[in-house]
Amino acid sequence: METKIVSSVSDQRRVEAILDAASRMFLGPGRMSMDDLARELGMSKKTLYRHFPDKHSLLTAVLERQFDAIERALAAAAEETRDQPFAEQVRRFLLAAGRELERIGAAQLATGRGDAVLRKYVEQRIDEVVYQRLDALFRAGHRRGMLSAPPELLGEITRGAVERLLNSPLPRELGHSAADLLRTAVDTVLYGALRPGDEQEVSP
Repeated sequence: METKIVSSVSDQRRVEAILDAASRMFLGPGRMSMDDLARELGMSKKTLYRHFPDKHSLLTAVLERQFDAIERALAAAAEETRDQPFAEQVRRFLLAAGRELERIGAAQLATGRGDAVLRKYVEQRIDEVVYQRLDALFRAGHRRGMLSAPPELLGEITRGAVERLLNSPLPRELGHSAADLLRTAVDTVLYGALRPGDEQEVSP
């Protein structure tokens, strides 16, 4: 692997290089140590600790950058569907949310990877960035008469679907992403499982 030389660049670029490498390693399948990261970057641990006093502060910075990206993706989805039907707004929001959460391995982070403080941070940020926005979207739809079910119920059901699908082997078994199955689950919640014309009684 080619050594990355960062000692001659500005502090800001060095920090970005550290965060880039830490993101690849921390969000990958293995575990990251500061020794591994220093080796990857071709710098000393002393240099790493000058910018990030400990591993926890580094990982928090990595995650905050990821959640900033999620916020941008959700804002873009909301902007693109501003004048579209409510159902499409919900679908696009959840597709973006599911795709981004799946990309960073949020379920694994939130259910035990890393220490308890970091896990709490991930849960809090998912709630702030995704679920609170989703709740607001459902409340807005309810005020406009688009939903017959209470928005709190739909929010709770969808939250459960997100968390379940991100942790489930089902997407892999069916050959779909968690975001794709999440869209199907939401369509089922919003419209019901039966297609128009399929309401005929089925004999036992």
